[in-house]
Amino acid sequence: MANSRKTAFKVLLKIEQDGAYSNIALNNAVKESELSPLDAAFTSALVYGVLERKITLDYIIKQYSKIPLRKIELKTKIILRLGLLQMAFMDKIPESAAVNESVKLAKQQKLQKSSGFINAILRSFARDNCKIKYPDSNNKAEYYSVKYSCPQMLVKLWINSYGEDNARGILENLSGRPNIYARVNTLKTNTDELITVLADDKVKAEKVDFPSNAVKIADTGSIERLKAYRGGLLHIQDLSSQLCAYFLSAEKGQTVLDICSAPGGKTFTIAEYMQNSGKITACDMYKHKLKLIEKGAKRLGINIIETCLRDGASADKELPSADRILCDVPCSGLGVLSRKPEIRYKDDLIDTDLADIQYKILCESAKYLKKGGKLVYSTCTLNPQENNINTAKFLAEHNDFEGVELELPPELKRAFDEKPYEITLMPHTFDGDGFYIAVLTRR
Repeated sequence: MANSRKTAFKVLLKIEQDGAYSNIALNNAVKESELSPLDAAFTSALVYGVLERKITLDYIIKQYSKIPLRKIELKTKIILRLGLLQMAFMDKIPESAAVNESVKLAKQQKLQKSSGFINAILRSFARDNCKIKYPDSNNKAEYYSVKYSCPQMLVKLWINSYGEDNARGILENLSGRPNIYARVNTLKTNTDELITVLADDKVKAEKVDFPSNAVKIADTGSIERLKAYRGGLLHIQDLSSQLCAYFLSAEKGQTVLDICSAPGGKTFTIAEYMQNSGKITACDMYKHKLKLIEKGAKRLGINIIETCLRDGASADKELPSADRILCDVPCSGLGVLSRKPEIRYKDDLIDTDLADIQYKILCESAKYLKKGGKLVYSTCTLNPQENNINTAKFLAEHNDFEGVELELPPELKRAFDEKPYEITLMPHTFDGDGFYIAVLTRR
């Protein structure tokens, strides 16, 4: 396990210094280190554990260190976080092992002067039975921030926007690996057949009650190795994301625009709803991302998708009028923090300029909707500025549009009071990512 700690340290250092994405940095490091499956799993737990608990771990360091946190050298700070994570949140790791291995790791990194400092802090924490002394719970923003390792600005946003109970529900779902879901390619197979094919590859899968044609699958390792993937029987897509196509309800033979389509998951699901009949124009402003959509469509046996290089916020290229439009705009990603834990520490998480860009994309996209057609506006974030407020503003400024009342199945319940045409999906009320969906139509 010593190699696991060393690998985790390298990954965390790369994320901090280079701004690397956690999943990519971790996958590359595990391959290079040639770790056993057990050690690779431990490395992953360490990396994601530190990323998910960073504010909490730094709070502990501040309680035991006479040196201000900002003055502690980065490598030392990362080793302290790794050690404290094992002591406070990993019951199966003996305290002595966490302390000794942290000191050893410091010496391996030529941090001789820091090794004594690391040893002293970890042993002091051990003497206090590894109990975290949280801030006063009456100061809700600080308490929740430290307890759930989330910046206070986000805690305040969610409490003020959704109420304390919903805010706590969101925060409780920030840690731990989210479930993996796949969309069944109904053009080639059905749910039962897919589960059987996955079982042949030793991957456990189970049906999902809602939406239909979705399965929950165990961690697969490399998805590309699976026979079901190579044969185009599925694509990985979270349940909340699948609901965009569900509410869009595109039909066979219709014309559809997918405005910000990369990497293509929603486009593929829409094509399956259409039974691969009609036309989908999939737009994105990056050519290499459109290539991914074309590659994915070929694997899935979908031939009704035409890609289009286009900036969704500008009228730089005319598009065909459409029966259905999906406007899944770039967003702050506050609904997918459990998948990308490092995002929560960015300084520009609440970016008012982003809401303006989204609004421009929505207004530009709406021009192409036929009378009586449907437009779905969606994000994977939990911020009313990017969601409900943008939609309400659009309807107020476009008299020829109105909201379409959502017919919600029993599995979907609103977490707070919203308009009939919209729903905010939260990870504690629906087993998927945080998401916002609104359905509009042209009169």
